[in-house]
Amino acid sequence: MSEDTERHAMKMAKKKAARDKIMATKTDKKGLIVVHTGKGKGKSTAAFGMIFRHIAHGMQSAVVQFIKGGMSTGERDMILERFSDICSFHTMGEGFTWETQDKTRDTEMAQAAWEKAKELIRDPANSMVLLDEINIAIRYDYVDINDVVEFLVEEKPEMTHVVLTGRNAKDELIEIADLVTEMELIKHPFRSGVKAQIGVEY
Repeated sequence: MSEDTERHAMKMAKKKAARDKIMATKTDKKGLIVVHTGKGKGKSTAAFGMIFRHIAHGMQSAVVQFIKGGMSTGERDMILERFSDICSFHTMGEGFTWETQDKTRDTEMAQAAWEKAKELIRDPANSMVLLDEINIAIRYDYVDINDVVEFLVEEKPEMTHVVLTGRNAKDELIEIADLVTEMELIKHPFRSGVKAQIGVEY
């Protein structure tokens, strides 16, 4: 073994020992409140990755889409066609707010989605519930941030994971969350005239 290889092995052994010591203190388990926000792409994509991970482990989950309408997406189609027995899927919105242009209707739909979300979160069979684009509904005051925070703090079952997506997450939500990721936009093909593409955006 060369001196460089031996030095590297010793360094990694020290790192492993330190890591093992830290990991030994991490014994708690709990249902997490997870927030994916920011202007960058990937918020819903990352959240659906968690849903598919749940499905792969045979764990019951559910999805509520607050804004996106009936447009076909890869995730939605796959879940409905192949995994509806283990993941219930509810598309409650009618499209982005600039498309519907009807605040009263949008508010009614968002409120209905929030009621469905609470029902699914309360159901002990679901160990994860994804609230896709709820931050948009909160931003436009279709859903009251105080209601969301109070429900998650007071009523969410201890071992249920709830994932909330959408840009402009409110500070009150970030405060109670266990895990918050902000997707940063550095470059996007849309700015170069490239439209959303199948298999990438939907």
